[in-house]
Parts: sequence; C-alpha cells; structure tokens
Amino acid sequence: MRIMGLDFGSVTVGVAISDGLLLTAQGIEVIRRKEENKLRRTLARIEELVKEYEVTKIVLGLPKNMDNSEGERAVLSREFAEKLERRTGLEVVMWDERLTTVAAHNVMLEADLSRAKREKVVDKVAATFILQGYLDSLPRQEA
Repeated sequence: MRIMGLDFGSVTVGVAISDGLLLTAQGIEVIRRKEENKLRRTLARIEELVKEYEVTKIVLGLPKNMDNSEGERAVLSREFAEKLERRTGLEVVMWDERLTTVAAHNVMLEADLSRAKREKVVDKVAATFILQGYLDSLPRQEA
C-alpha cells in the first residue's frame, strides 16, 4: 500500500510516492504537459504509475491563497482531482500546498543546485513536501 503525492501545475505535474510503511515520501518524476487544457497523456502516465507502485490513495496539492481563500488554480486542481478519481477509481485527498514550492526552492538552494537543475525538479520536490505533510498528519500506531 502506497500513497501518491501530486503537485499539479499548468506546465508540469510533480509526482512523489510514499514508502510501504507510509512514513516517507520520495519524488519520482516530473510529468511535462504539452498544453494546459489537454490532460489525456498526463492522466495516462499517472495511471501507469498508480499500477506500477500499487498506489491506494492520491494526495493532490491544493493551491490556496495566503488568506486561505481559493483562486483559479484551486478550482483547476479540484477539477483535476475529479478527473483523477474517475480515471483511477482512487480517493483523491486535497492537501493545502501553501509554501511548498518556496520550501522546495529553499532546500535546493541550500543544496547549492543551479537554477537550471532547480527548475527541472522543483515540482517533484514540491510533490514530496505535499505528500510528506500528509503522511506526517496520519495517526501512528504505538510500537
């Protein structure tokens, strides 16, 4: 049982997967979108990854404004969530993603990655932050 985390953007979708114990998130890829309004290939790739990693739930970043309101990107994310649920049959949990991209950039700056390298992986790292936030919120069984 694994959970997938997604950072949905107009040009890319960052993808992260949990470990089998639901403790840690690892970024696995960035799906590049050809056109913002075309999702068929993006959904097909996500579906392939769901099968490959035996995903049982998807956590999708919800881009809220700093005042907790929702704008156009949040509406598009909710529509994408509905398409994901229909396509995969899995529950899609919306997760507040405020500041995840900023945190991803900060971590990569600390790692001294060049701007070009950061731009290639920032969405994957942001997806990892989204998923890790969700995993950290799950109740843990006492050992």
